[in-house]
Amino acid sequence: METGSSRIEHRGVPPLERLVVDASRVALLVVIAAFGAAALLGRTPSLDIQMLIYLVGMVAINLPHGGYEHFTNLRRRGLPFGARYVALYLAFVAGFIAFFLLAPVLALGLAFATAVAKGGHGDLRVMDAQVGSDHLEYRWQRFLAALVRGGAVMIVPLVFWTETFVGFSDYMLALFDPALSVPLASGPDVAITALGGLFALGVVAHLGSGLLIGGASRAWLLDVFETSLLVVFFAVVPVVVAIGLYFPLWYSLRQSARSAAVNRQLEHRDDGLPVGLAWAALVVGALATATVAAVLWVVVPNPLGGLPLLPGLVAFYTIFICIVALPHVVVGEWLDVGRGIWYVP
Repeated sequence: METGSSRIEHRGVPPLERLVVDASRVALLVVIAAFGAAALLGRTPSLDIQMLIYLVGMVAINLPHGGYEHFTNLRRRGLPFGARYVALYLAFVAGFIAFFLLAPVLALGLAFATAVAKGGHGDLRVMDAQVGSDHLEYRWQRFLAALVRGGAVMIVPLVFWTETFVGFSDYMLALFDPALSVPLASGPDVAITALGGLFALGVVAHLGSGLLIGGASRAWLLDVFETSLLVVFFAVVPVVVAIGLYFPLWYSLRQSARSAAVNRQLEHRDDGLPVGLAWAALVVGALATATVAAVLWVVVPNPLGGLPLLPGLVAFYTIFICIVALPHVVVGEWLDVGRGIWYVP
């Protein structure tokens, strides 16, 4: 048995962090209401506008937060550990780029699985720290919770926005070979219906087991609300906008709140890096990230996939994010048994 108690919450979540978590819920509700109303009025924004929203959300807001997660994870760990961490991260980046060049379809599938893992496991740790996870007493429940929370990010839009989802997946594959397409492109109905059905069963199993084991606790009720909110968000909001806004408005907001709450518990410790070195580390990280993007631009056969500028940039940037997301999760959390980017004391 593995208890998923909300350890920081038991000490009292500070009001500011609680407000940030509430803000993530309100943000998704506002976006749902806006796009739901637009759909009813027949005024859904054009695909070009949706892609601009995606780029603003993912580039201007979410990308800097990803670097900050690694910075806060490493700042107290010392140089020997930090050097190994960075080396391993870069090795995974290089390996994933090579995988995309050799087997783009399989690599894209791994990238989608990584998005599920990032959204699901990251959210699970926020539940541990602030929302409550006392109803998730067993390891298999926690795995199912992460699968459902993360699955909403990929599976729900695939079911409700199949044409756009498959189309943009093909755009991403076109960077490597214009003749490639995702396997679902030729006959998606049966596979997508089955996948959607399995996801629905997963939601029922996750919430049902939480009720049976933990009862109708506050943590379970919040889980029901947040899980339902995510499903509705990805079902109602067009997939390009939904993914572009999910990470800054949900993932990054909630992780920032978790990080702030954790830092309050650690504030008696030395920060590990003077202000000057901390600033330098952030600059070096930003330059390294830009270098990865530049290398990808050089080695990819068709950086814009033969597409017009805007969809080409969206496709290229999404592949770039996929490549840095894999080590973000694997190195930043799963291989870092001492702390990890989603650390909860």
